[in-house]
Amino acid sequence: MNESTNSLNWFEIPVVDIERAQKFYEAVFEISMFKLPIPEFEMVAFPSEPGNGKASGALMKHEMYQPSSDSGVVIYLNADPDIQRVIDRIAPAGGQILIPKTQITEEIGYMAFFLDTEGNRLALHARA
Repeated sequence: MNESTNSLNWFEIPVVDIERAQKFYEAVFEISMFKLPIPEFEMVAFPSEPGNGKASGALMKHEMYQPSSDSGVVIYLNADPDIQRVIDRIAPAGGQILIPKTQITEEIGYMAFFLDTEGNRLALHARA
């Protein structure tokens, strides 16, 4: 990997109910997601532009994927420009705040942890 490459290329968030999870993420991040036509998996992707060099990911429903509220990798989703606005949409969309807005450092910004509607523990990051 060279220095100009992203450390993260793709992420997959395990789900039990893909429609419920899609509705949750669309409400929290005010986005439109789209189904990926992959026969072996049920996948709904976050908006992205292929070839732009930015990481993206999808919700994934498959027997080998299990949501986790207390173990595994923690994915930090982008909540710029204002993390609190994103946090404020989590509970109304059916999620739960685990750690409220917390400053990491002035230079790095803020983080928060939450559970999504599927029971996944995820995090948010923003400069403000």
